Parts: sequence; C-alpha cells; structure tokens
Amino acid sequence: MFIGVHLRLIFLNFMTAEHAVQKRISRLRETTINMAHGSGGKKMRDLIEDVFLGAFNNPLLAPLEDQAVMNLADLAANGDRLAFTTDSYVVSPLFFPGGNIGTLAVNGTVNDLAMCGARPLYLSCGMVLEEGLAVDDLRKIAATMRDMANATGVAIVTGDTKVVERGAADKLFINTSGVGVIPAGVNISAARAQAGDKVIINGFLGDHGCAILLARNELALETDIETDCQPLHDLVKKMLAACPDIHCLRDATRGGLGTVLNEFAESSNVGIRIDETAIPMRENVKGACELLGLDPLYLANEGKLVAIVPPDFADVVIEAMRKHPAGAEAAIIGEVVESPAGTVMMNTAFGGTRIVDLLVGEQLPRIC
Repeated sequence: MFIGVHLRLIFLNFMTAEHAVQKRISRLRETTINMAHGSGGKKMRDLIEDVFLGAFNNPLLAPLEDQAVMNLADLAANGDRLAFTTDSYVVSPLFFPGGNIGTLAVNGTVNDLAMCGARPLYLSCGMVLEEGLAVDDLRKIAATMRDMANATGVAIVTGDTKVVERGAADKLFINTSGVGVIPAGVNISAARAQAGDKVIINGFLGDHGCAILLARNELALETDIETDCQPLHDLVKKMLAACPDIHCLRDATRGGLGTVLNEFAESSNVGIRIDETAIPMRENVKGACELLGLDPLYLANEGKLVAIVPPDFADVVIEAMRKHPAGAEAAIIGEVVESPAGTVMMNTAFGGTRIVDLLVGEQLPRIC
C-alpha cells in the first residue's frame, strides 16, 4: 500500500504531517524502476515518498496509512447517496497529443462519477510499474495526475504500488477508483429513456481514438488531432441546473457513441433514431476514418457525454451546455422512439437508414 488517509491532522514531534512529508521527499536516485522498488523495503518507501507523495501530497494523504477513513457527516453534507466507481488504464503509448495515461486516469474516473450526477470527492490510485520504466516519465505522469486532481477539486487519498518484471506489463498500468456524492433528487439511469426524449452530445466525436492511433506512428499520416480528454463534472452540474430530470447520461469512452446508445436502448426497451448530419465531427477525424476504414461512431472519446433529456428541456440544456467550454459544440443528434425496441437506427447523410449495432470486436486496441 502506498497511500492511506485520516481526515484529521496528525502532529508528529510538534511538526505537521505536511512538514514531515517535506522533510522526507526527494530521495529517489535511480533513473529507472527496478524490482527493489516493489519489495516493500527502503527503495519502495523512497519511491512512494518521492514520486507519489511528492506529487499528491495533501493533508488527508500525508499520514500514509493503509486505508482511507472518511467522515460520513462531511459526505452527507453534499448529498444523500454515495457513488463509487473504478477503472483501469492501459493505453499505449503512455504519452500522446494532448495528454498521457495520467490525464485519462483522473478525468476518466471523475467522469464516471459525474455520469450519475455525483460530485467527485476522492480518488484512489493503484500503479503497476514495469521494471525499466523511466522514473522521469513516472514523475511527469504523477504531476499530470496532481494537476488534473487539483483542477477538478478531488483529492487522491489512497492507493497501491506494484512492480513487475520486464515484459510482464507495458511500462505502466493505472487503476483509479473514485468516491462521490449524489445530490438529493437526481435520478439518472440508462433505464429511464422515454419515447420523445432528445439525444444530446457535448461536442466533436472520435478525437481521442484518432489521436491514440496516430500517436503509435504505425501510419504515415500527419495531422494535429489531439485527445479530447477533459473532466465533465462541472458541465453536468450546469446541465442539471437547467434540467434536474436528466433521464440518461453516459460518457462515450470505449465503444464510442454507438455502444452508449445501444446500452440506453436495451436498458430502457426503446428505440433510438439519430441523424448522421447532426453529429459534430472534425473534418480531419472524418478523413482519417475514411482512409483507415473505421466507423467514427465506435471511436473512443475521453471528454464526450451522451445525454437523453425530456423534449421540453432539450433546448434549454443545449443553451446551458454551449456556455461551458466542454459543451461549446453541443448538439441534439436524435430522439427516442417506441420501436423497434432495443435498436439504434441512423438516418445517413445519403438519405438512407442503417442499424447502429454493437461492435463484435474492437476497432482499436488499448485506447484507454
């Protein structure tokens, strides 16, 4: 275990825990990770105190206990239900245009909490390090996670570190779990879509999937596509202020828009019909998909959500979203219909109609 937490400050020898941490950090001298950094001994302690505590230090984390102890009264003050989620990140390469695996690890878990309307509060961080990983790369990723956590108002409060032999992992795997609190009266579920509801997305599709593919340098394509990775909790807050009764909400990560819509249709036993010409997409993403034979409806995103809202609230939700940087390109792309139940249909740009089914396999491996 590399991190634990008490919500109370601990004084050691008349120094605050923060001062004690400041005295301990900056002790790791190796340039690459070796097996001793996972041994549980001094090398591991140096790694934890230098890289992780050095980046994530906060009053809740500093005591370095083996667990996170949270004050229930503080949680209850933010809502009446607890939201808990976990996700693992195995992206290759670790660094890509617009971000790195640390960007995904924080924003991805924050967004998973936000999709039920929760206010994200605490994150855990589990690291699986491969022998030979450059320490400087690990520092950069930890610094990114710190910056993302600070920007979103969450604290990284507990976690774990493991080191595996060279070849047993692809440099670095990260697991983050998150805790948030759902405000009273918010009831978002994939099973709540109703005929007549409108389908809304918050911006351009496919940026992340294309950015990762091109970052692998396996194709002779030159473009400036960057990941769309961003936190969405504040955008969701604005949406709920405009429409407290959002029916469905989900971020379109692996499997993209097509997968999310199928999940809504199946869970709610309704049909969904979308319009291809209404879907926001960058021209360079469209071009890359056409060239590579990819369907952009299934490309991964890391900063895009799909919402289903009552028809009377659709315009006001769009207006609220477009006032937020994460929703500037928000659009209504379709509606919920009664039949065929459990099916997603798309009106194509050529005037036809096609079924948007679930993918059988994976278009792109190791996207997030």
